[in-house]
Amino acid sequence: MRSIVAVFALMISLVACADDHSASAAYQAGTHYAELETPVRTRNPNKIEVTEVFWYGCGHCFTFEPIVHEWEKQQADDVDFRQSPAMWSGPMEIHARAFYVAKALGVSDKTHQPMFSALNLQRKPLNNVDQLSDFFVELGVDAEKFKKAYNSFGVTSQVKQADSRARSYKISGTPEIVVDGKYRVSARMAGGQAEMLKVVDYLVSKIRAEKG
Repeated sequence: MRSIVAVFALMISLVACADDHSASAAYQAGTHYAELETPVRTRNPNKIEVTEVFWYGCGHCFTFEPIVHEWEKQQADDVDFRQSPAMWSGPMEIHARAFYVAKALGVSDKTHQPMFSALNLQRKPLNNVDQLSDFFVELGVDAEKFKKAYNSFGVTSQVKQADSRARSYKISGTPEIVVDGKYRVSARMAGGQAEMLKVVDYLVSKIRAEKG
């Protein structure tokens, strides 16, 4: 009887090892994700940082937003999720400022999703400060507070940092996700938006194991 139990336990162990091996072999650097040549410093070294680089005017980001939002809610406390706006044109910088203005004024819950909808569904340009100011006012934000925040040193610094961060990540499109400043994941490499998050889960687990 003991020998049967021992054999059964060995079989379970072998299956578990096989599962672990298949999981580790499922995603490969250079195929499903890119490994950054120079790691980018994270804001909290005690956590596993997951950064989504996005643009409000990106249709793919618009469809990805609810997916990544649900994913974020399921993460453990050791995962530090953040969003970082991309900008490689004038309008994108204006939209990046909108993101940080909303954070500075504590109104992101009022403006974040409406910004996506305005650009992707309603086709509002929001390409200059006056258009953006009118949009924020429609959402209940005081015009003077908006303009003060828009031109503030704090918002300007955050926009510059986001631009520098995206350049260091070697971002080639949006949305893309960078895990712990080391690995970049795109829908193209992963095979789709849902698959992106599966690769991210794999990388988070990998880093968590490395951190011990």
